[in-house]
Amino acid sequence: MREEPLDDRTTASASSGDDARFDLTLRPRDFSEVVGQRALIENLKVFVKAAAARKEPLDHVLFCGPPGLGKTSFAHVIAHELGSQIHVTSGPALERKGDLAGILTNLAENDVLFIDEIHRMNPAIEENLYPAMESFTFDIVIGDGAGARALKLPLKRF
Repeated sequence: MREEPLDDRTTASASSGDDARFDLTLRPRDFSEVVGQRALIENLKVFVKAAAARKEPLDHVLFCGPPGLGKTSFAHVIAHELGSQIHVTSGPALERKGDLAGILTNLAENDVLFIDEIHRMNPAIEENLYPAMESFTFDIVIGDGAGARALKLPLKRF
């Protein structure tokens, strides 16, 4: 039996664009496709229906738990149920204040922002997320020293 060189038998471990699209096809699209978590789903249905009736974005939601329990899937389902666009990023990817500003200022009204691994977000960046979530503003400082001035950028309600 002839043995092939190791290099000829290995495949790349990086996922391709096709893998990402395939992953999305496996996720539930709406509440009816979610398996389990009946009590949570019923609560979320009420929250989504109330937000839609008020013509407002859904109040902010925090999902926590170990990997693989469906936090990302729920975010996608909520966005679909609201008829909104979802924007996905990760806490560690937000390295600078400008990274967060870029995402927040590009959100449309009622969009869903999902920050995976938010517990790993830089605390200095995290502090800028609070006013964005509470008052839908993003604070920036223009200039430095005695001539510096603060500016509050209005954000769309997300």
